Amino acid sequence: MHVPSSPAPALSTQDSTRIDDIRIAAVRPMITPALLQEWWPAPSPAVALVSASRQAISAVLQGRDDRLVVVVGPCSIHDHDQAMDYAARLKGLADELAGDLLVVMRVYFEKPRTTVGWKGYINDPHLDGSFAINEGLEMARKLLLDILALGLPVGTEFLDLLSPQFISDLVSWGAIGARTTESQSHRQLASGLSCPVGFKNGTDGGVQVAVDAIGAARAAHAFMGITKMGQSAIFETRGNRDCHVILRGGRQPNHSAPDVAQAAALMEKAGLPARLMIDVSHANSRKQHLNQISVAADVAGQVAAGDQRIFGVMIESHLAEGRQDIVAGQPLLRGVSVTDACISFDQTIPVLRQLAAAARARRALRA
Repeated sequence: MHVPSSPAPALSTQDSTRIDDIRIAAVRPMITPALLQEWWPAPSPAVALVSASRQAISAVLQGRDDRLVVVVGPCSIHDHDQAMDYAARLKGLADELAGDLLVVMRVYFEKPRTTVGWKGYINDPHLDGSFAINEGLEMARKLLLDILALGLPVGTEFLDLLSPQFISDLVSWGAIGARTTESQSHRQLASGLSCPVGFKNGTDGGVQVAVDAIGAARAAHAFMGITKMGQSAIFETRGNRDCHVILRGGRQPNHSAPDVAQAAALMEKAGLPARLMIDVSHANSRKQHLNQISVAADVAGQVAAGDQRIFGVMIESHLAEGRQDIVAGQPLLRGVSVTDACISFDQTIPVLRQLAAAARARRALRA
């Protein structure tokens, strides 16, 4: 009788009877957007502020309001109390400069990573690799409500495609980052968002990809997603007419007057309004946080000279300047970014006042 030889030892420990989810280590339940909004509903004053600030940003974007929109705040949020300290300070400055600047606090919860690293307040709110995402969603919504209660509108980057259902009702302005501007899914998402949305130019500095994204986001789309009740569904959008380009630099900075003219020409060629925002950080500052001050001065000079195409500015600013690493067992310095380096709030004050003066000078040229 023939006796078959023993099979060779398996080279993998994978269960050979499974063909699905073989690389999934765990699946955990997630709270629904509807339940989170029941726990932390938006009170009437918050709803009124979000609605009014969205309309105001749209008016600036469309040239009906001659102020500058300034999106300013930490590169990323990692602590509720520190964010509220910053918000309280910013609110006072925003009120002082309200005739010339429409100030929106930058409240970023999700961080795109080139390789790996801390992914943000929603994904890992305890900064320890525990990935308490349900807590992160709740903490993020609570922070937005607290900032809105101060009377300050907020802006954020939409990185994950599901998280907007949990917080987007509280957001007055949104961004699609340089790594995701080319993503069809993010363009479709933007087409259905209720707030104005900025698309950053590509990481290589290419602006055409952002122009193409605006064209796509202005169109109607149908795509798959989840409802507030957590049910998968097909969404059909009407398109978002309040989209714009954000110049953030690439291989070289692109904040200068010739860069603005080149970007505006691409937008006009595509039949889009030549209105754009300049991010004074990231590649425009060559990743040197203090360079934001001189870049903002250059932008202010263009505005003061009468350039109507620049409607907004982005600034990375925290309580204290610089950045720090997250190190297990080592306490973090208060008010210092754990992602990109920021200028301090004290350094931010003269920058915003300079931008306000530029907006006044531009207004005077039109008088």
